[in-house]
Amino acid sequence: MNPFYPQVISDLPEADIPFDGVRGWLSQSQNHQIVFFEIEPIGRVAEHKHGAQWGVVFEGEMELTIGDETRTYRKGDHYFIPEGVLHSALFKTKTWLMDLFADRDRYRPL
Repeated sequence: MNPFYPQVISDLPEADIPFDGVRGWLSQSQNHQIVFFEIEPIGRVAEHKHGAQWGVVFEGEMELTIGDETRTYRKGDHYFIPEGVLHSALFKTKTWLMDLFADRDRYRPL
């Protein structure tokens, strides 16, 4: 069982995420995905883009760059990344967050 997320989340399928130190549990819909992330202090996630993304930080913090704007997000903060906008992140502490991806196939189950 995951020490942070309740069983209803940790029982979801684990997502196949291509970053060491990142785990996620996947809630799949016909037209979007929700991923509950557990992220170690892995440093920088390289700049990339995809469909729209909305997220909220549950615990920890991350530095998120959306386009040309960089901001630190902490517990309770939420963010929106419009479709096709370049973004990157920096994780210096262990962080738990949830992202809703407009892309229905952003991640696949393990």
